[in-house]
Amino acid sequence: MSASPALPLDAVGIQKLLPHRYPFLLVDRVVELEPFKRVLAYKSVTMNEPFFQGHFPGHPVMPGVLVIEALAQAGGLLSQLSHGTSADGKLFYLVKIDNAKFSKMVVPGDRLELEVTLKRTIRNMAMYQGIARVDGEQAACAEILCAEVKD
Repeated sequence: MSASPALPLDAVGIQKLLPHRYPFLLVDRVVELEPFKRVLAYKSVTMNEPFFQGHFPGHPVMPGVLVIEALAQAGGLLSQLSHGTSADGKLFYLVKIDNAKFSKMVVPGDRLELEVTLKRTIRNMAMYQGIARVDGEQAACAEILCAEVKD
């Protein structure tokens, strides 16, 4: 295992670990890491996000599925940082989402706090518990199962 990058990890460092790119890279910064246990990352939500054009005109709200996707990406970062690997040749696919709950709208100007804990790993799969918060208040949560597929 190679050494993990120094924190905070910015978007350039994140792009070395995840294959996602604009407009689908939904994590801007990693600020805390407990390898193989927990990660805390941020997504700064701005009015410039392309999804706000249609969701909803005059009342912009970040789609809940994208909040869950941001949690899944943070989970991928937890795994990648824990193993000290890059995104080369690795893809993680969302396999299952359980117990998703949306309790607060995420709007332009919010900083989405993405706290993800690794519950367990089974072969090439990882089960995460994710909580998305805005200003310390829960906006969404879900259990997320991802599988690693080598291309």
